[in-house]
Amino acid sequence: MAQDLTEIRQQITQIDRSLLKLLSERHRLAFDVVRSKEITQKPLRDEEREQILLQELVNFAESQNYQLEPQYITQIFQRIIEDSVVTQQVYLQKKLNQQREQNIHIAFLGKRGSYSHLAARNYATRYQEQLVELSCSSFEQIFDKVKSGEADVGVVPLENTTSGSINDVYDLLQHTDLSLVGELAYPIKHCVLVNQQQDLGQIDTLYSHPQVIQQCSQFIRSLDRVHIEYCESSSHAMELVASLNKPNIAALGNEDGGHLYGLRVLKTDIANQPNNITRFIVLAKEPLSVSPQIASKTLLLMTTRQQAGALVDALYVFKKHQINMTKLESRPIYGTPWEEMFYLEIEANIHHPNTQQVLQELKEYSTFLKVLGCYPSEIIKPTKA
Repeated sequence: MAQDLTEIRQQITQIDRSLLKLLSERHRLAFDVVRSKEITQKPLRDEEREQILLQELVNFAESQNYQLEPQYITQIFQRIIEDSVVTQQVYLQKKLNQQREQNIHIAFLGKRGSYSHLAARNYATRYQEQLVELSCSSFEQIFDKVKSGEADVGVVPLENTTSGSINDVYDLLQHTDLSLVGELAYPIKHCVLVNQQQDLGQIDTLYSHPQVIQQCSQFIRSLDRVHIEYCESSSHAMELVASLNKPNIAALGNEDGGHLYGLRVLKTDIANQPNNITRFIVLAKEPLSVSPQIASKTLLLMTTRQQAGALVDALYVFKKHQINMTKLESRPIYGTPWEEMFYLEIEANIHHPNTQQVLQELKEYSTFLKVLGCYPSEIIKPTKA
């Protein structure tokens, strides 16, 4: 006799609640770990230990005949390890920078429900209990609000796995005195949002931000005779579609934002790439002190002499000092035709003696060199099993 579905679901609910309790207990243990490492000054991450842990878990599950795939176990515990690492990073950073719980004013692009808003909230809630959200209509306005002190921090997108670098932000970084104090990655899951239940064939107009349109170009080409209306942000598009309340229009945006505006999801997973992720940077008026125990990054702004091999000579400095460069971006210098400004992101703490030596040597090969910021990364590379 088959078990009643209601009873089965009740059992699943009880198991899920037990799992939550265990996850909470493991999360609390992360604070005991970081306090111990704070005394010994050991690095937060021990990737060898993490690899051993994953292998032991897979072996244990196999020995107990739990019938769980190794990949499934690995993915779950990679996420648990990531939470532990970020939790410990936040603990050390708040203590090092003498940061107390208080309201934080945070500026982002678009209205509530935009990807920038969701990413900003994700970042701020790790460091503060309460936040005051400041909606902005442009990247420049975000920079201005932080510069004036109206916002404590600003969160802006820097690059996307589908559409690439966001040049407007890079150009603003050329002319700012603000400092980078953090970074995070946020998954982008575009969907078609409508007012009423309808089919795609009824839609003749799509509203969204240019970046979203670009990231969903393949899906858009699959539609017949659709007109594109560009908006300041995906949240503006959702608000507009909700207010117009017409059966022939739709917004491209995220599901959580759509719910805020009373919109329904007509189709999901419409981005060109399934793993569509945007990397955001966090800006503040003052630079941040970064614990030497934390994996950190530094973003440099540099110009080189206009001669053969000048950039190669500069980059060789990083190789010589065994510093990994994770990003190299170039942008035109306004008012100076055919010359480029280089953005170099390196995995290094600016306060480390080795990094200081690198900066000294770079001056020999550059005509301009500026540190845009040193910051802990919340983009945790998964442990390889």
